[in-house]
Amino acid sequence: MGQRFRFAIISDLHIARPETIPNHPHRFHLVEVSIPGFEQILASLETLGLDFLLLPGDLTQHGEWVNHAWLIDRLGRLPFPTYVVPGNHDVIARDPSDQAIGLADFPRLYRNFGYSDGHTPYYQQEILPGVRLIGLNSNGFDCDGKLLPAGYLDADQLAWLDHVLAEVHQDLVLVMLHHNVLEHLPGQSLSALGQRYMVANHQALIKRLEAACVPLMLTGHLHIQDIARQGHLCEILTGSIVSYPHPYRIIQVTQEPEGLLRVEVQSHRLQAVHPWEDLQTMSYQWMGDRASSFITKFLVSPPIGLSEAEAVAFGPGLKHLWATIAAGDPQFDFSHLPTAIRQRLEPFNALAADGTPQVLDNQADLLWQRPV
Repeated sequence: MGQRFRFAIISDLHIARPETIPNHPHRFHLVEVSIPGFEQILASLETLGLDFLLLPGDLTQHGEWVNHAWLIDRLGRLPFPTYVVPGNHDVIARDPSDQAIGLADFPRLYRNFGYSDGHTPYYQQEILPGVRLIGLNSNGFDCDGKLLPAGYLDADQLAWLDHVLAEVHQDLVLVMLHHNVLEHLPGQSLSALGQRYMVANHQALIKRLEAACVPLMLTGHLHIQDIARQGHLCEILTGSIVSYPHPYRIIQVTQEPEGLLRVEVQSHRLQAVHPWEDLQTMSYQWMGDRASSFITKFLVSPPIGLSEAEAVAFGPGLKHLWATIAAGDPQFDFSHLPTAIRQRLEPFNALAADGTPQVLDNQADLLWQRPV
C-alpha cells in the first residue's frame, strides 16, 4: 500500500523573550513577532492533525538559556512530535556562558525533540513507519571554540552519516539541517556574502545524499522562500517568521507502491500580529527602510559585482530587492536600469528553462520516481 503523511516547517523562529530583544535602530528582523507569531501559527497547526513539526534551526535570538527554556516548555505541550536542529543563533560558541548555552547543552536540552541520546549533536530517527529523519549539526567551531562563519560538517559526522545511510537505504529519508546545501541565489557558492549561509563542504554532503537516493532536504538560515533541485535531490528552504514575508509551510508527502513520490508544498504567512494589523505591509516597508547598507554590500558582491559608486547610485531604487527575493518566486522589472546593470540583476528573476515566469517557491507539486 501507499503512504501519506503531512507535516509543517517553521524556520528561524529567533524566539526572544522581551528582556532579550536588542534595542537597535537598524535591526533588520522583527523579533517582537517571534513569540506571538509562533503561538498564532501553532494554534492553526494544532487543528490540522499533523504527523509532526520540523524546526530547522535558529530557534532562539542568540542562544540564551531563557529563550531555549521558553521554547522547550512550549514544544512539550504540542499534540504532535517536533524535531529540531541547531542554527548559528542557537549555539553561538562551543562553550556555554552565563547567558547562552554551549554545543553539548543542545542535545541534552532537546532530548525530547530528536536527540534521544542527549549527547550527540546529530541524530537519526524513524519518525513514521518506513520514514527516517536525519538531523544534522551544521554549526562548526574553530580550535578556540568560536563559531565558524559558514556551515560545516566535520569528519566524525560525515562518517556517522555514511553508516546511517547504508543502514536505512530502504526507508524514505528526510534530511534536516540549518545551513543551505544547494544554491538558492545565483552564484551563491561563489560569493563571500552567499557562502556564509551554506555548508562549506556541501559537495561532500551532496555526494553522499545523491548516492543514497535521498530526495528531500529541509533547511533555513537565509530567511527566504526558495525550492532548489539538483537531479533528484531537492532542498526546501523556508524563510523566517521574524522577517518578511513571515512564512511557514505545510507539506504533504505521498508514497505510491510503484515508487512514485509526490511532495505537495503549501506556504502560509502571518498576516497580523499585535500591534501590527497589517504585518505584511508594515514588514515589507520595515525591511526596505533598513536595507541600505545590506543592499550596497549585496550589489558589490559577486555575482553582481557593481562598483561602489554604482551600488550607491542605484541602491536606493532597489531597497525592496531583498524583500522581493525573500517572498519567493521573485519577478522584477529592471527596465529603468542601464543595460549592463540590468543584465547582472535579471538572473534573480524566477524563470523556467524556457524563460517564462516560474512559480515554485511557495506552492509546489514535486514528483520523483524512487528506486523500487
